[in-house]
Amino acid sequence: MRGRKHLISFLLLLLSSFMAHAQQPTPPKTQLKVGDAAPEFTLRDTEGKEVKLSDFKGKKNVVLAFYVLAFTGG
Repeated sequence: MRGRKHLISFLLLLLSSFMAHAQQPTPPKTQLKVGDAAPEFTLRDTEGKEVKLSDFKGKKNVVLAFYVLAFTGG
């Protein structure tokens, strides 16, 4: 009986670790390498205005921060 409980516990642990691994998103396919220039893109700022990466050309640093579900009530 005790061996059966250990086996069930092990199988549950194995199943949960498999499920956690299966949920990992696959990285996007890209030709970019570390140090390459970022491709041009356009996003909306917090006020709805479109902003392009090239708008910051010549600036020292650009930081892009995503806050998942921020201000969405979710």
